Amino acid sequence: MEIRPILSALLRSKTGPILVALQVALSLAILANALYIVNDRSKVVARPSGLSDEHSTFYIDSRGLNNDGPEQVLATMNREAAVLRAVPGVLSVANVNQMPLSQSSSNSSITLSPDQERKTAMTTLYQSSDSVIKTFGLNLVEGRDFLPQEYMDVNENAERKLPPVIIITKALAEKLWPGASSIGKSFYFGKGDGALRVQVVGVVERLQTPNAQTDEKADWSSLLPVRFYGSPGARYAIRTEPGQRDRVMKEAESALRKASGTPLILESTTVDDDRKSRYRGDVALQWMLVTVSLLLLLVTSSGIVGMASLWVTQRRKQIGVRRALGARKVDILRYFILENFMITSGGVFGGVFLGLALNHLLVSKLEMARLPAGYLVAGAVLFWLLGVIAAYGPAWRAASISPATATRSV
Repeated sequence: MEIRPILSALLRSKTGPILVALQVALSLAILANALYIVNDRSKVVARPSGLSDEHSTFYIDSRGLNNDGPEQVLATMNREAAVLRAVPGVLSVANVNQMPLSQSSSNSSITLSPDQERKTAMTTLYQSSDSVIKTFGLNLVEGRDFLPQEYMDVNENAERKLPPVIIITKALAEKLWPGASSIGKSFYFGKGDGALRVQVVGVVERLQTPNAQTDEKADWSSLLPVRFYGSPGARYAIRTEPGQRDRVMKEAESALRKASGTPLILESTTVDDDRKSRYRGDVALQWMLVTVSLLLLLVTSSGIVGMASLWVTQRRKQIGVRRALGARKVDILRYFILENFMITSGGVFGGVFLGLALNHLLVSKLEMARLPAGYLVAGAVLFWLLGVIAAYGPAWRAASISPATATRSV
């Protein structure tokens, strides 16, 4: 067996092997955690918002340059919604207060009892006098959509009331009543005598909040059949026929300006734009970690190649003597490959422990999940293969050394 002479040789020159092993260990620890973060972020970025077709959905913020009273504002909202519905290619329009992934949200705490001291959950409130389920294309998994008579228009300057019915997401229903149907059940906004009671009439499969948190709270959303008016300005969510979004956006803005007697400030935003903006930091982090990982692999493989090449140069005479004594090329090749495999293995085992320690630090400081063992196993296999591949070139050159050439000065 060649393991004993290899160990003996490594112990006589410890600095190089130790440095390479440390390099492998650090690279493995960082690579495993980096790839886990990249995979985790990619899943977050790709999470469905609940909208049936994000690519065909956009919204317009409209604001007139006038001082209309509340009733005039309401009439303007109705007129603008009718204008938008008349644009060719529009499938549905809803006057909404907010949009998923837009990062500007209206939220409220909820309780299961009016005398409850601590909140049960926080929910994002999507408010509209139109069917948000239809416009967003939400999947209704239980109960029903709102009935026409349940929709309300409320002057926010005069009163602040809510309709008695509500639709919630499946995630919020599971939070409030785990394992049970939520249809017909009630919860409250606020507490005490001023608590407002609402009854659940429907459950949608998913609808992300505007902030799109990374935990289960991202889908704690509710739909209320109410439109508050009084302040100037409105937001209209629009779903178009597939492939017609960009054209409809231009025509919708043009139609609104033509139908208005006064100048309008209009801003159109696609759901795709909001998704890109919401996850810009996550995507940048992914690319940074991928780049760092590739650089680590490059530096580590370069270190292994450099060390193996140096040892081949230093051992030319030794290799020549072994070849003169009958050692075959495959014996020399196997010797150097095994030597580098042993060094890499030391780094791999050290990297596993460092990787676990680094993950523990990330879990405690950044509230990340535990690193699955598969990432460390895959990283170990990768670095073993990298060590063999990186050492193969120098090892082959060593095996190809002519005994006469190597021993000429002996």
